[in-house]
Amino acid sequence: MSEGTKTMVTLVVPTDAPKVQGPPQGQWTRADWDALPDDGNRYEIIEGVLFMSTAPSVFHQYILMQFVRFVGVPAIEQGRAQVFFSPIGVFMPGCEPVQPDLVIVLQQRAAIIHDRRIYGVPDLIVEVISPGSRDYDEDVKLKAYAAAGVPEYAVIDPEARQLRLYALESARQYGAARVFNEADSAAFACLPAISFRVGSLFEGAPDTTL
Repeated sequence: MSEGTKTMVTLVVPTDAPKVQGPPQGQWTRADWDALPDDGNRYEIIEGVLFMSTAPSVFHQYILMQFVRFVGVPAIEQGRAQVFFSPIGVFMPGCEPVQPDLVIVLQQRAAIIHDRRIYGVPDLIVEVISPGSRDYDEDVKLKAYAAAGVPEYAVIDPEARQLRLYALESARQYGAARVFNEADSAAFACLPAISFRVGSLFEGAPDTTL
């Protein structure tokens, strides 16, 4: 994209996001993403639209750490999967790329991990809702991940102390979310032998500010 055709684009997430230089919304490509500055923000492209989010809260990071502790580490130690968390580029149909909070790729599909990125559909994507990201995570990304064929999509909601799990019912659509509350044990179809209590994701956090 030449400098003469670039415009200043107002990003969608969060609402007070700055403007960046690039093509009009709806026309963003992987090459445009590669040219973005490494400024500490997380940039994603869904159906040609550029989205941005800023650094997450301590509580957000704590939840992810706990998820890795209870799900990721056992999966790795058992040789079942590879586990990665943002910032990382995941390239899927319609997503060029996205940077989920956490992705799990089963060991038998590890070939999609190469050249510093993930080029293919992970077996599980996890997003932790931050203030202002609810519609993005459970509308924009929900539809994009379903369209890309992600088998399972887990949304962790710190405010409600819930995990909501979406599973593909058809090629491009998730069924209704299975809701797991704090006292509930959850597991995923891709890692059925690993279960955890949802409340353990939130317990012991030094700061629960959202």
